[in-house]
Amino acid sequence: MSDATPSAAPAVLLLQDGTVFQGEAIGIKGTTAGELCFNTAMTGYQEVFTDPSYFGQLLIATNVHIGNYGTKASETESSSVKIAGFICKNFTNEYSRIKAETSIQDYFVKEKLVGIQQIDTRALVRHIRSKGAMNGIISSEIFDLIQLKEKLHQTPGMDGLELATRVTTKEEYFLGDSSAQHKVAVMDFGTKRNILLNLVNRDCYLRIFPANTPAEQVLSWGADGYFLSNGPGDPAAMDYAIESTRAILKTRKPLFGICLGHQILALALHVPTFKMHHGHRGINHPVKNHLNGKCEITSQNHGFCVDPEALHHKTDLIEITHTNLNDDTIEGFRLKNQPAFSVQYHPEASPGPHDAHYLFDQFIEEIIKYKTIQN
Repeated sequence: MSDATPSAAPAVLLLQDGTVFQGEAIGIKGTTAGELCFNTAMTGYQEVFTDPSYFGQLLIATNVHIGNYGTKASETESSSVKIAGFICKNFTNEYSRIKAETSIQDYFVKEKLVGIQQIDTRALVRHIRSKGAMNGIISSEIFDLIQLKEKLHQTPGMDGLELATRVTTKEEYFLGDSSAQHKVAVMDFGTKRNILLNLVNRDCYLRIFPANTPAEQVLSWGADGYFLSNGPGDPAAMDYAIESTRAILKTRKPLFGICLGHQILALALHVPTFKMHHGHRGINHPVKNHLNGKCEITSQNHGFCVDPEALHHKTDLIEITHTNLNDDTIEGFRLKNQPAFSVQYHPEASPGPHDAHYLFDQFIEEIIKYKTIQN
């Protein structure tokens, strides 16, 4: 990978099933491969690019225009772009927002990202919705399809792929005021910044641990509550996280999981997960809250899901709290015998609606309740 590509330079997208799309290069000249996924959000592209849950994936934007409001350093969910490559219809380098700092092309060059535009994204998304998630490869330097097929063949699928240790913090760190009312230990499987800020803003002092930190090291801090973060990859490949979560559950302290953390909690309770046909990614997914009967519009990004049949066999221990109104997949559950709960979607949004912010308040309420009982 080298310099920025000139305007209208050719690029090609090859899918695992042999389907080919011709387009124009964006970002830098290069070749990149990964699992294809699509996001239906109309805004928040920079937050999506930097969400660690997208690590190793080629992101397709269904919104027709990407880049028209530029980029800002403050609108990121991690320290760098995490997607493997980008696919869109129109890559708009001109932007009108006064507060924007750079164009999206300059941002892609800085982040060394390869992409392709002028793709019929509607046809591409319909193809994935029909055939299912598959790998793909983008190149603006190799146009020999046989050579690209060989490179694509070397790209692993998401099934069985452990990625959390690729995006987690390398060293533990603290966030928030050390005199805050609550101490929360965060298992960082690829956490988004806004999740951490939602906890800090609720008077929490956080200690963020690398994904594979031994449970005894995490427990020795004596946190008031524990949080399992979002992240990329197959949760079933994370034996270390499943075992740590079982150790945390034994403390009977409040526990909250989001997205990958939701799946890890299920696996710790011996409820399996499965690879979805093409996943949920967007900011307008309707979810029913079974505890109050209301509907929430949610932000989502996941390609794996908790097995509903296995969960229904554990009704003595687990209560299903949320389901997706589009396909009835499990979106949330809680334990009946201790303060542990999780959701598949993203209550912190970034981007997306704030309908589910109450879940952070619910976690704090559980911590306060637990501390009151102990005292």
